[in-house]
Amino acid sequence: MRNLIFLALAALFVSGCDNSEQSRDQGVDPDAHPTPLSTMTGKVRLDGSSTVFPISEAVAEEFHAIAPGIRVTVGVSGTGGGFKKFLNGEVDINDASRAIKPSEQASAIAAGIEFIELPVAFDGLSVVVHAENDWALTMTTAELKKVWEPGSKVKRWSDVRDSWPDEPIRLYGPGTDSGTFDYFTKAINGKEQASRPDFTASEDDNVLVQGIAGDRYSLGYFGFAYYQENRDKLGIVAIDGGKGAIAPSIETINDGTYAPLSRPIFIYVNAGSLDDPAVAEFVAFYLDNAAKLSSEVGYIALPQATYTAARSRLATRESGTAYSGDQRVGTLIEHD
Repeated sequence: MRNLIFLALAALFVSGCDNSEQSRDQGVDPDAHPTPLSTMTGKVRLDGSSTVFPISEAVAEEFHAIAPGIRVTVGVSGTGGGFKKFLNGEVDINDASRAIKPSEQASAIAAGIEFIELPVAFDGLSVVVHAENDWALTMTTAELKKVWEPGSKVKRWSDVRDSWPDEPIRLYGPGTDSGTFDYFTKAINGKEQASRPDFTASEDDNVLVQGIAGDRYSLGYFGFAYYQENRDKLGIVAIDGGKGAIAPSIETINDGTYAPLSRPIFIYVNAGSLDDPAVAEFVAFYLDNAAKLSSEVGYIALPQATYTAARSRLATRESGTAYSGDQRVGTLIEHD
């Protein structure tokens, strides 16, 4: 069976697959810890993306059941806000809905922090409207750009299409510290952080859900899991990127046809934090359970071989990122 995956994701793990056995030799195997998890104590600190939060929260809850003495805290300050804490040494792990930026890599080098980049799931960034919206069933990427670009003149729905209501269009979206904001602006407007400023912004996707659900003439965007969880009170917009309008779904995100808004999401681990057995056990547990738990909370699991290679990357503490330049936005290749 052949699957479509992101080019950068493939590049990251070409070498990792050959080292899968090495992880068991270096103590990452959760079945081979010298101290039973049930008696271990310690703390693990995560922060970052609200998009990745549901997965990390689910992992933390499952981990607590087998390691009750290890306290895991999961904060939500957006991908950028999480990276600031990560690079200040305030947290062990950053949840990220985009790849690390060159400026953040430079800060890591300056701070002497080696980071391990681990993809955990696929997401389809979802454009949503009020449940009673019966006109914006589809939009082109050009129309989204017209709405969201800096200096946009769009004030009313009829400014997008003449046939749409002559009513104010009210916009909702992630804050500027959000990786979802960075990814959307890059994919739609061509440059990260390039956006009109007059929209209701929040790093908490639940706030965006409530705003859009209560505003008939709203338009916004956030991660697929939040749409899935609230689909009874939201409408979804099918996006035409040049090959026909396609709505996000488990199938279209997984096979790459929902483009250009499909993306991998990550955790970034401070390699130094892995010297703490509590952190090392939690991250190993995260990778062992990411496929199941990401699916349970509304995201799409990566190929199992990718998780196997990620365990090897963790075991060897291979630092750095495979993402740069245009590889940040959904270039797809076939992968056997």
